[in-house]
Amino acid sequence: MQPQMEDMDLQRAIANAQPQLVESLSHAPEWLLMKAKCFLPHMDLSHMDGITDCKEKVLWLLDTLENAGPIIWKQFIQCVCMECSLPMDLEIQLMSASGEGNLNQKQEAFAEASTQSSSPPTGPVRRRHGSNSHPNGKKSKQQPLDSAERYRHLIIASVSQRYGNERAAGAAVLGQAQPPAFSQAFINLVIRQSKASRLKERADKPREDSAGMQEAEECVDTAVKVSDLFESVVSLGSTRVILLFGKPGMGKTMLMHRLCQKWAEGALPQFLFTFLFEFRQLNLISRKLTLKELLFDLVLQPEDSPDAVFQHLLKNAQRMLFIFDGLDEFVGNIDQPASSCVSPAFHRPMSISELFANFCFGRLLPGCTVLVTSRPKKLPDFLLSRADLLAEIWGFDHEKVEEYASHYFHQHSFKEQAIAHLKNNSKLLSMCLIPALCCIVCVCLEYLLRKRLSKVELPQTMTQFYIKMLLIFISKQQTEGTVSEDTQLKHHRTAILGLCDLALKGLEEKKIVFYVDDIPEHVKEFASLHGLLTVFEVKRSDSLPEAGHAFVHLSLQEFFAALNLMINNAVDGNYLKKKFSLKSKWTLKNEARTEFMENFHIFLSGLSSKACRTFLTQLAERNQVWVRDKQAAILQSLKKLAATNLTGPKIIELCHCTYETQDLELAQHVGSQLNFKYEFRNFRLTPLDVSALVFIINCGRDLTHLDFAGCPMELDCLEVLASCKNIEHLSFRSRKFGDEFAAALSKSLPKIKSLKKLELTGGSITALGLTGLAQVFPNCLQLEEINLQDNRLRDQDMGKVIEMLSRVEKLKMIDLSHNDISVKSVLTLAKGATTCPNITELHIRKDTIMIYFSGQSRRVLRSSNLRRREHKKENAAQIRNLKLRLQDCSLNSQHAREIAALLRGSAHFSEVDLSGNQLGDEGCRELAESLPEAHISKRLDVSNNQISVDGVCCLLDAVNTCLNVVEFEASLHHQTAILKFIGDREFASTHSRDTSRSEDQSGGGESQKSVVSRKIRLTDSGFPTGDLDKLCTVLKKCSGVSEFDLSNNSLGDQGVGKLVGLLPELKAVNSLKLSGNQISLSAVFGLAQCLSALELIKSIDISLGNTQSVHLTFWESVRNSTTRSAGKFPAHPQHLENDYCFRLRECTVSPEDMDTLCQILGKCTGLTELELSRNALSDQSIERLLISLPRLHSLKLLSIRNNKFSPNCTLLLANSLNLCERIREVEVRSSENAFLHLAGKIESQETSCRLTDCSIGQNEVEELCRILEQCGHLAELDLSGNQLGNEGLRCLLDRLLQVHVSRLLNLSHNKISQDGVLHLINTLSTCRNVTEVQVSLCSKATSLIKFTREDEPRKILRLTECNFQTEHLPKLFSLLQKCTNLTEYIIEEQWVRNESITSLLQMAVHPHWNVTEITKVWACGVLSSSSSPRISKDKGLLRVGVGFPHRMEKMESVVSRLNQYRLEAKHIHFLQKCTQLQELSWSCVDLNNAEEAMLASMLLTLPALRKFELMSSSVTPSGMGHLVAGLQQCHAIEELNLGSLGLDDTAILMLVPGLHKMPLLKRLLLNNNNIGSEGCSHLAEALKNAPHMEEINLSHNKIERAGLEKIAMLLPEMQNIKRVDLSSNSIGPAGGEMLAEVLGRCRHLEELLLARNHVGDKTAARLSLSLPSMCHLKILHLQSNNIGSLGGTPLAKGLVECQQLEEISLSENSFGDGAIRTLSEGLPRFTRLRKIELKLCGISDGVSRHLALGFSRCPVIEEIILSWNSLGDEGALELATVLPRMARLRMLDLDNNRIAARGARKLAEELVKCCGIQVIRLWNNPVPKNIEESLTKQDARLHFSFF
Repeated sequence: MQPQMEDMDLQRAIANAQPQLVESLSHAPEWLLMKAKCFLPHMDLSHMDGITDCKEKVLWLLDTLENAGPIIWKQFIQCVCMECSLPMDLEIQLMSASGEGNLNQKQEAFAEASTQSSSPPTGPVRRRHGSNSHPNGKKSKQQPLDSAERYRHLIIASVSQRYGNERAAGAAVLGQAQPPAFSQAFINLVIRQSKASRLKERADKPREDSAGMQEAEECVDTAVKVSDLFESVVSLGSTRVILLFGKPGMGKTMLMHRLCQKWAEGALPQFLFTFLFEFRQLNLISRKLTLKELLFDLVLQPEDSPDAVFQHLLKNAQRMLFIFDGLDEFVGNIDQPASSCVSPAFHRPMSISELFANFCFGRLLPGCTVLVTSRPKKLPDFLLSRADLLAEIWGFDHEKVEEYASHYFHQHSFKEQAIAHLKNNSKLLSMCLIPALCCIVCVCLEYLLRKRLSKVELPQTMTQFYIKMLLIFISKQQTEGTVSEDTQLKHHRTAILGLCDLALKGLEEKKIVFYVDDIPEHVKEFASLHGLLTVFEVKRSDSLPEAGHAFVHLSLQEFFAALNLMINNAVDGNYLKKKFSLKSKWTLKNEARTEFMENFHIFLSGLSSKACRTFLTQLAERNQVWVRDKQAAILQSLKKLAATNLTGPKIIELCHCTYETQDLELAQHVGSQLNFKYEFRNFRLTPLDVSALVFIINCGRDLTHLDFAGCPMELDCLEVLASCKNIEHLSFRSRKFGDEFAAALSKSLPKIKSLKKLELTGGSITALGLTGLAQVFPNCLQLEEINLQDNRLRDQDMGKVIEMLSRVEKLKMIDLSHNDISVKSVLTLAKGATTCPNITELHIRKDTIMIYFSGQSRRVLRSSNLRRREHKKENAAQIRNLKLRLQDCSLNSQHAREIAALLRGSAHFSEVDLSGNQLGDEGCRELAESLPEAHISKRLDVSNNQISVDGVCCLLDAVNTCLNVVEFEASLHHQTAILKFIGDREFASTHSRDTSRSEDQSGGGESQKSVVSRKIRLTDSGFPTGDLDKLCTVLKKCSGVSEFDLSNNSLGDQGVGKLVGLLPELKAVNSLKLSGNQISLSAVFGLAQCLSALELIKSIDISLGNTQSVHLTFWESVRNSTTRSAGKFPAHPQHLENDYCFRLRECTVSPEDMDTLCQILGKCTGLTELELSRNALSDQSIERLLISLPRLHSLKLLSIRNNKFSPNCTLLLANSLNLCERIREVEVRSSENAFLHLAGKIESQETSCRLTDCSIGQNEVEELCRILEQCGHLAELDLSGNQLGNEGLRCLLDRLLQVHVSRLLNLSHNKISQDGVLHLINTLSTCRNVTEVQVSLCSKATSLIKFTREDEPRKILRLTECNFQTEHLPKLFSLLQKCTNLTEYIIEEQWVRNESITSLLQMAVHPHWNVTEITKVWACGVLSSSSSPRISKDKGLLRVGVGFPHRMEKMESVVSRLNQYRLEAKHIHFLQKCTQLQELSWSCVDLNNAEEAMLASMLLTLPALRKFELMSSSVTPSGMGHLVAGLQQCHAIEELNLGSLGLDDTAILMLVPGLHKMPLLKRLLLNNNNIGSEGCSHLAEALKNAPHMEEINLSHNKIERAGLEKIAMLLPEMQNIKRVDLSSNSIGPAGGEMLAEVLGRCRHLEELLLARNHVGDKTAARLSLSLPSMCHLKILHLQSNNIGSLGGTPLAKGLVECQQLEEISLSENSFGDGAIRTLSEGLPRFTRLRKIELKLCGISDGVSRHLALGFSRCPVIEEIILSWNSLGDEGALELATVLPRMARLRMLDLDNNRIAARGARKLAEELVKCCGIQVIRLWNNPVPKNIEESLTKQDARLHFSFF
């Protein structure tokens, strides 16, 4: 047997070394021929002389020698090794194979004889140690070679015995009984080469981090063979380190055994020696060893000469392989050797960790090859940095699984059935990709198939497979069919428990190798018998070998350890929770070392499943409740872990654990806690991982997002992923994913039915991979987005992309950014986009490529109405508007031709953006020429394309030639060039605001081209003279353009003059901006002349400040106006005589310049407004301006703003009333703002002068009076806010008779005292036409004198808080005595006390006094600040009102004081004498029983009483009875007001008899009570006998539909009813509809108040039908009624029919734009409307223009409330524009909107023209504080505060 093995070794060695041997011997063919003749003396070799090729001759001779027999062949090889100088590696290989050094004497003699033959030809010289070939030299070399060779053969024999064919025999000697499952033929594993840098990066990270992913992604894993691991590492004389890692069960150890076996068979000839060290055995070595002890004591001792053998090993280190298996199982710490340490002495003892580290760093046996295996977690940093090659074992793929199964079942008849079962079960197949699990699955499958069951049901989880395997191993040792599994389990329970204890103890002590003494005998027998423990030889250094035991796989030990915890009576739930944790992908620095528990937590989870409960119950011999409690502890731990922040690897671990439990409820909980987005970064995923993940996702109810970035995965993972039904967004990002990955993915995608978004980024996909994907995309029915960023798609692939993807029905977007494309691809994509009907946008910018699709399902289109479908088919090209954006794509003028051809095609574009290219002027010309044939609806952008003036002119030509161009914007400085076309909604809305605001745009009969204004903006270009002439030539042709903006072009006076000279040619122009062109005052004069030269000019606005502004606007021609006046609104009057406006700001104007300007403006017959702001005008300049006013015949308003006036200048402005008879009003504010209003005609002579806050003092009064005396028709003089003082006031009042003021003199805030008040009172007697004097010295400081022209005897004096002292009273009484005609004297003073009420009453009844009314009012709360007795004469009634004194105190005190006031008997006594008393009003009193009785008795004495008010008081039920009894005698009562008394239904029932006794009752006010439906019914019965009823007020009660119905049915019968107030009740929608129907029959109703009843849309719609019948309706309140657009629109239409309406309140209803627009259209028909409230109606700028236009056509509108809406600056601009048209407007409320500075300024600007407006409220709008202050100072009518 031994010679045969040696011959085979020699044959294999020669076969491997033949090429190298032939090469070496081809250099000495003659020597070889001579040796052949010696070894073959009887063979004729003469024919060899004819072979000339040396290699052919050598090859033939070697074949001849080999065929001569093994003895001759071996002798020849030995001769070659002895005599030839061969390469060292070839020599050692041949010597090892041929056995050199062991020649017997005969062979040696034969060899010597052959070498001593005569005259041998020159041949190769054998290497020798000496200079000669002395026999002693050969002997000295041969001795170590003999010993080393024998040692090598010993190693080979040992390896073959242990890992080869003799392994089973050897195991039998040691008493091992291997189960079939673990003695199968070896199947090659899938190994992928990687780089250490990536794994090092992983190990350094305590958590996931994608920041470094890009570097790792650059190295793509490649599949390698085992032999490639050594060939790919280049040897440069240094130690080579190969790191091979893999997950548990991947077959690392078995692969190492296989590697040793193959080496022993000669498959790795590059290694002379191979040493395998297993870390689990190295753990047993506690002492330090030398290198020699490590090799000889732990592996194999040489038979002889150990020192010589060791030296041989040292010299041949480069041909030695050291395998260290299971680094993760090493319990010690391995550190990097100190850098300063030199190579250690070989005889120095070292620890195992030191030996290993020095091996890796080449300090022991430098040049050797070190192969290390480990699980991926425990990898020392130094090893990763030192590794020359890193590879990972991926286990099996599908082919390997089938190959393994074929070998396993090769002797069974059910082989094909078994393989088919594996292939058809995806879960099993995923498990089998792990070799260890594959073995277990096959064991279980074999057992079940042998039973010939009708249905084979395999376990579902890894834990269940281990349990099944245990039961199968036990069953195989029993007589088949005799004993059940339960009985066997019970029989072996003790041994199993012992095995569980051994497993757990080993893990806790980090021990995986056990000696005989560690294992109880019965456990050892059981485990060995059933193949659960493996037995092997163990050495503890130089001691004799011992038998070591270990679980056949570490995972099996983990399984039994987990089983121990679940069945151990001493372990409770809390201990289980403590032991349970998820394994991290990377070792954390603060993590307890649990290296041997990789699957421990998974087994614990698996044992917590319901399927394992019976198994655990039997082993533990406990009931199911006990087992369930333990299982619940694990399930609870998993639930808690799901709620924590987990990294990607831990999520996978959690999924595995959850899958093992097979608990659907837990799976749903875990899925919900993970927030439906799973992100995985930079770790490998196996199909088993994905299978667990899919289980979790499928158990959930929500769609999820899976994101895999830098995660290597087998293609089988994609097949597993296809079974996931809840994926909405799937993302892969990895450079290793290429076409092969895409092909595999294409098989899975159609199965993921819910997929909407797919991302394949950062990969290596080419057109080949994309083609496969594109073919299946149409089958992904929900797919909307595809992201293929950063792949390997190239130019030639782009055309295919669009063609293939256009068939995906719901696709909305595809991202092709960062692929390898050029300009050619850009154009290809552009062409494809124009032809593909589904593409809506192509966006390319540098490396960014985005394609957007319509995303419309064709099936939906097919199911639509046939007629609509045919219509869409015919107009398909018009429906799609493509956005084409090709930005920064390096397009030049040559490419512009291709783009122009695309534009000329049939495609319709909404937007074309070519910015950031190099088109130049020529490219712009090509594009411009194509525009007339192009179909662009929005814009063309060619900015940043290196264009000059020529390019701009080319584009300008397009404005003339292409009729649908509506705007051109260009700037050479900013390199912008944009053309806008008809169809841009944003532009259209801007146009509708900028065009004639007085015209109606709602008509749709005319073509759009006649409506849309065309604009040209050429700014920031700095045109030189030559270019300006060129530009003017082109602009002259733009006769259809309405707006020009040529700002910031440095044109100067000359350039501006040239452009202005073009205006007569520009027929359609309505706006010209020339700002920022550095003009002077000369140009201003030239522009001013345009007012007279150009007929249609509207305004010239010039500012010469730091930022110059020049803006000319023009009236539209009559032709354009008539075109635009058609619509629903009446056409606005045309400007037959055009009005002009000239504004000049921030310009220094001297008196001479003012003369020039006025001379020019005097020629402008249509100038109506002149504004001069911030011009620092001197008194002389202003004087010359005022002198020129008579020459400005058409001027209506002169504004001088922000110009500081001296007191003299103020008087000059006042004197303008005498200079120009057309001036009707002079207003000077704060000595810096002046406004002169002039009348067009001279019929109206009344004038007014307002000089407020102008610092006018006593010194200026004389001159002012002189000026005012000349004004014969002065109606109003306002000198408020000045500094007149008492003396100035006296001086003014002394000349009051000469100053003919006819209406009002306002002297408020002039620092007067009580003496000044006396001066004012005196005017009542000295000035006949003074009718009223109002004076207040409080904070208001009011001083008003009102005049009348008629001989009206009425004189009124109102004194408020004048604080007269004792010394002032005589003078006051003296003045009052002179006022013989004083008709009303109102005093609001603190010195008036309550005691005076008695005197007043006595006065009332005194026969000599003609007092007709005495009112005593005490204010309550904070409504007033004083008491005010009022005495009136000559009226036919007496009115007594009683209130209470004001105190600034808490409400409790006020109530206390109210209770203190009592109606005394003496008061009743006086009132009882007033038998003709007609009105009695009492409020805010608290009546007791006696007082109620007194009041009732008083009423009995007032038979003429017509009006009785008792409000806001407290009345008891008995008091109510007294009150009704008294009222029953007042038969003349016409008005009864019992509001705010808290009356309920019972009180109403008591009141009803009294109402029956009031036949003349006209007004019944019962508001603010607690009247319900029952009381309302009683009330309705009483009112049937009230034929004169005009008003019913039941607001703020609790009336519901039942009570309302009674009142409502009564209303049509009341022929005189005019006012109904039912606000703030509980009417609701049902009651509202009923009431609305009834109101249609109330034709005389004038006021209807239904606020805050929440009646809703249906009521509003029903009311709209009744409103046309209510032809007398004047006031309608419907605020806060939940009316939306559905009810608002019909309501607005119904209101139009009520043309008598004077007041409308629709606040706090969300009408929507449609309803507001309808209301706006109807506003012109409200010819009597005075007030409208639209607060909180959601009104925005979108409807502001319609609303403003409607308001402007309400001729008598006085108050508009638009607060709490969403109006911004645009809305403010619209409203401001129409303010001058509303002559009667007094108040505009815009509180709490969105108006900013721009809108506020516009309102202030237009407010100047509106003398009648008293206030515009702007509180809580986003106007900066400084602007608020400035505008308030400019016009105090702008209110920015709440109060």
